[in-house]
Amino acid sequence: MAYDVHVIGGGLAGSEAAWQLARRGLRVRLSELRGTGERSPAHQGDGLAELVCSNSLRSDDVNNAVGLLHHEMRGLGSLIMQAAEKARVPAGSALAVDRDVFSAEIEAALTACPNLDLVRERIDTLPEAGLTIVATGPLTAAALAESIGAATGAHALAFFDAIAPIVHRESIDMDVAWMASRWDKGAEASLAMGGDGRDYINCPMDREQYYAFHAALIAGEKTAFREWEANTPYFDGCMPIEVMAERGVETLRFGPMKPTGLDNPRTGRWPYAVVQLRQDNVLGTLWNMVGFQTKLRHAEQVRIFRTIPGLENAEFARLGGLHRNTFLNSPTLLDRQLRLKSAPHIRFAGQITGCEGYVESAAIGLLAGVMTALEIAGHPWTEPPRTTALGSLLAHITGDAEAETYQPMNINFGLFPPVTGVKGKANRKAAHSARSQADLLPWLATIGPVIA
Repeated sequence: MAYDVHVIGGGLAGSEAAWQLARRGLRVRLSELRGTGERSPAHQGDGLAELVCSNSLRSDDVNNAVGLLHHEMRGLGSLIMQAAEKARVPAGSALAVDRDVFSAEIEAALTACPNLDLVRERIDTLPEAGLTIVATGPLTAAALAESIGAATGAHALAFFDAIAPIVHRESIDMDVAWMASRWDKGAEASLAMGGDGRDYINCPMDREQYYAFHAALIAGEKTAFREWEANTPYFDGCMPIEVMAERGVETLRFGPMKPTGLDNPRTGRWPYAVVQLRQDNVLGTLWNMVGFQTKLRHAEQVRIFRTIPGLENAEFARLGGLHRNTFLNSPTLLDRQLRLKSAPHIRFAGQITGCEGYVESAAIGLLAGVMTALEIAGHPWTEPPRTTALGSLLAHITGDAEAETYQPMNINFGLFPPVTGVKGKANRKAAHSARSQADLLPWLATIGPVIA
């Protein structure tokens, strides 16, 4: 079978790109390494769009930058957002999913497309011809990464990314822990989807327990770096808990262990520090330790995390880990349509472009798919308005960021053109959202469901 487009990589970006192409009637080959007997160090299974770190797609509030990105992607028929709704689990105002259901929904939708072939295969070199979208993520296999390096003539950025442990719900001592959302935020959304408005398990610490825990994190045995990894930095959005602890004894209390807005029903007061866990699957049997990405050795994780009140007998479904991520210097290497300047038949999408986060990765995959479909149809491409989340993210990746200091970035209102004449942070966020929604609608009409 002849294909219109070859998509390499079946993560969130590749799956979304393939969906956008296939639903427009194009013939797509989607190549995925997992399922061949090989997989990256971070992946656990062979399902498409596997979530390897948190199970949260973050805030679903349209007045939040990532929530606004959710809204915009829904407007373009995003497969990732459709699957997230079907796999959703209670998480206050956040959009969290059962990761197995999420992956299965995406794979089922793609394999049901008669004009899309999912091929489990390893691609070692960039294709010399034919429209291609490379969405292999920050853990691109070595041979293909070398081919990309040869084609770009530049070194990719590299940093470490960490994943958090997952705990079996039945092993948590609820005589110590309690259920609550901070300030009861998101209670209405939680109730609407079957939750009770108290979507997080909270494990309290007094001052003495916190200081002992902090000391244990500092002293705990960590994963050893190989020589080539020694100078690789961390991405701040997924910083290991013990690295945060090294920044100061109180740092965690103003980060993932922040107690504000969490009244312990047994004392009526805020604890000195809190460890929160968020539901990780629909059944509610697995819970993710929020913000507890770690590079502690596995035995140390078990020992230290079982000192947390309520987790003394914790059983772990998955322990934390560490992996090295690589990214292109996209402002230098890619044009405004995500095409490799030295080989414009190749587009890049997802985290390998230097966007950070599940949603951002999928959004860039969506745009790459739409761009390619329009190119095939001979239909002009118009960039999404700079005032939208999609437009701001795309502009940052493809030229607005400073190339010399380019680093992975989550969507945030700092990437948007400023709003003027509006006072107060909440009002500015609402103004950003209103402006974006107004500007998005006419742009959607320019790209339509074009069929080649």
